[in-house]
Amino acid sequence: MKQIPRYKLLIILSFFAIYVIWGSTYLLNKIAVSEIAPLLLAAYRFISAGLLVIIIALILKLNLKISKKQMLNSAIAGFLFLTYGNGIFVWALKYVDSGFAALEAATQPLFVILLMRILYGVKMAVKSILGVFLGILGMFLLVHQDGLDLNSHSIIGMLMILSAVLSWSYGSIFVSKADLPSNFFVSTAYQMIFGGLMLFILSFGLNETWTTPEFWSYKVQTAMVLLVIFGSIVAFTAFNYLLKVVSTEKVSTSAYVNPVIALILGWYFLNETITLQSIVAAIVLLLGVYFINSRKATIPKKIKLVKRPKY
Repeated sequence: MKQIPRYKLLIILSFFAIYVIWGSTYLLNKIAVSEIAPLLLAAYRFISAGLLVIIIALILKLNLKISKKQMLNSAIAGFLFLTYGNGIFVWALKYVDSGFAALEAATQPLFVILLMRILYGVKMAVKSILGVFLGILGMFLLVHQDGLDLNSHSIIGMLMILSAVLSWSYGSIFVSKADLPSNFFVSTAYQMIFGGLMLFILSFGLNETWTTPEFWSYKVQTAMVLLVIFGSIVAFTAFNYLLKVVSTEKVSTSAYVNPVIALILGWYFLNETITLQSIVAAIVLLLGVYFINSRKATIPKKIKLVKRPKY
């Protein structure tokens, strides 16, 4: 039997990480938030992951020095991506199905295109306009379902997820222009630590109930370990590795696969409902994301679209 070359095996495993592991983070967060206050959950996750990355960076003898400006920018990025972007997202998972939330998260390229138009007057290509239209149509179909059990909490949850997506989207634009540590591993560590510290402060300020790991169920403890090690470190490292060895277009295909994985896992493990209209809405929405991500639906080269950080 012919052996797969090492570099090809690494590519295969890396794609598995950004497809399946990242797709599973919605389920894992949904499980963990059943027992842990949402902002505290996100704080635990990112502080733990950030410290682990710092330890790895020290082992690899990477330069951890950072300027005051880079520190401020890391804090801003940490807030946009993790404190608000991920913290509010996890909070909303108390009221929204994980698969539904994943489809909402897939609208990020749509928000980036609209922000670029509003903030910088960037002209939208025909494919971008079509992608925005399909994205809005997909969201409309997703929300307007007769069988969907909507209440005030779920509606607020949906709206807060969209605001979190808006935060990630602006974070993408901010990071593309900001002065940050050149090594992505070091930059990620600082963003996680700053974002995690702000989440702790916000959790304390909102008087969330604080619990420690020994009081969590085994299921929740397992979900948290998987989120920190695999969702935050392994998958993110794989993502950055793939950006170096394959085309950005191929890496961006995770935007179409993650919601599908999340829908299937939510249905299988949490008995979340998948209706025919949800499937149609997912196809329309992801088709819109495809048009926005395609080469001719250009985002200016100086703006690098940063995919939603699942870190």
